[in-house]
Amino acid sequence: MITLLLIPLVLPWALPPLARRAAHRVRPEIALWTVTGATAVLAVGAVACLGALLLPLGLALPPVSAPAELVQPLAAGPHLLVLGVSALAAGGLALAVCRAPRKAASEVRRLRAAQARVADLPHAGGLCVLEDPRPDAYALPGGRHRPARIVVTSGMLRALKPVEREALLAHERAHLAAKHHLFLAVAQLAAWCHPALGTAAAQVSFAAERAADEAAARHCGDRTLAAQAVGRAALAASRRAAADTPTLAPAAATGPVPARVRALLSPAPGRRMVPALLLIALLCTAAAASSLSGAVWLHRAVEVAQGEHPSE
Repeated sequence: MITLLLIPLVLPWALPPLARRAAHRVRPEIALWTVTGATAVLAVGAVACLGALLLPLGLALPPVSAPAELVQPLAAGPHLLVLGVSALAAGGLALAVCRAPRKAASEVRRLRAAQARVADLPHAGGLCVLEDPRPDAYALPGGRHRPARIVVTSGMLRALKPVEREALLAHERAHLAAKHHLFLAVAQLAAWCHPALGTAAAQVSFAAERAADEAAARHCGDRTLAAQAVGRAALAASRRAAADTPTLAPAAATGPVPARVRALLSPAPGRRMVPALLLIALLCTAAAASSLSGAVWLHRAVEVAQGEHPSE
């Protein structure tokens, strides 16, 4: 049934509330891996199903059906319904194929521009201080010939106390050490493939910030100090004009700061399993099983249309 190929296109809408619950209730590192992996699995399943749904429409065209040696129409369901669904799938797939490369190229340009701004600056231990009165700080991923850097503006340094600066730098070092930019990249790519995954991508960013917050708190040995540093940095950054900071360069002032501060003022999260994690795993399993079953069913339908006996 063609329904099997439609289910993976609907299931991603169930991920955002589960991702939010996981990001706020589970240990940040676990939530980061779980939600990022779920966005990747659901995005791949959605794109694969869109591609499979193109087949009935394509095989209905004589230039395609003739080389495919179809001796009878592809029985994929009610003819008009199948053609309508295939046409919608073609539009969705074309949108994803056009949008993702364009957005990715834009992010790469922004990342390279940010790397070029600090390429000639002196650095100590990977720390670059950018002479800019606007408060800002972010972890800049490295490139092929450019090492990773922690970039802090002079405005941000002036806005923080010395102990808060140390917490801020520990936060940014945690981003680079855990390669959080890779998680953000996967989540962004998934969001460009399916609209429902955009909200889930925001939870990936939140989980990455929470993981860095917890690393900073462990480094300082004082959760209250880490909360103060996050709050003061966010307050200072909110007063500056918007900067063209790449999405793949996580910053300490990113995300819902009040929720991050509340979490730091609470006891450190433990390794506990919450229902949201099990539901996310079930969601991904259902999407994968439905995609695979739909592909097998469609393959057998094509064999029948070619006059062959469906493979066992």
